[in-house]
Amino acid sequence: MEIEKTLAVAAPSARVWELLLDPKVMAGCVPGMQSIDVISDTEYKALMQVKVSFLSARFRLHTRIVEQRAPSYLRAEGTGEDASVASSLKQQTELFLSDLPGGQTELRMKVKVDVLGRLGAFGLGVMKTKADRMWDEFGRNLVARLEAGDGPQAETVEAEAPAPETAAPPVPVPPPHRAEEVQGVPAVPPPPAATVVGAAQHWWQRLTGGGAAAGVHAVPAGGHVRIEIRRAGETITVHWPAAQAQECARWLDGYLQARSR
Repeated sequence: MEIEKTLAVAAPSARVWELLLDPKVMAGCVPGMQSIDVISDTEYKALMQVKVSFLSARFRLHTRIVEQRAPSYLRAEGTGEDASVASSLKQQTELFLSDLPGGQTELRMKVKVDVLGRLGAFGLGVMKTKADRMWDEFGRNLVARLEAGDGPQAETVEAEAPAPETAAPPVPVPPPHRAEEVQGVPAVPPPPAATVVGAAQHWWQRLTGGGAAAGVHAVPAGGHVRIEIRRAGETITVHWPAAQAQECARWLDGYLQARSR
């Protein structure tokens, strides 16, 4: 997966570069970063939590800066894994800083990342949506650091640490049923659980021209909806509260779209 993002910040490139090279500041800007250990000026180990749909992973990351030209270019490479969810990643990140009129700086990021294991099975669309949300939160946090004028006081920055008052409130990585809050969409009364089954059937018909999609079953069960995904000799079972049936239908719709590609 390749991602390219651009952000304009109201600070000179030298100041932005200084923050990007400060691991304590970056630990407070990157969403999900729980701690970071400085091995050397160019090598770091970190613990990062990422939630994609119903899976939550805590990656132990090892990152090295392999090339830098202050204050305009940086390239870093890293690996990470979480054995508890049988997932791993390998990434290469390039950062480009360019001066803009009025003392502003354009920060452009290019990332190439390979996600393997259970997280990698979610498909490109789901992963890019997650990356977009993380980039937006990173941008807000970076702007807050620039406005605050200083970095965190501790070597280790907790994920739940409050942001400066000038920043927009950080958006926590939610469980699936809180996705509406993350996107800022006003809550609306959820449909009954039967709506989820109807949404699933709609996609099953598109994928198979009729009956149920092989390996995917969604049925209402008491006060919740149970979804079973069967493939490659394993079964993943997801239980959704009936009160959150609307979000369940949206997640299932995206999942089945990814399967159809």
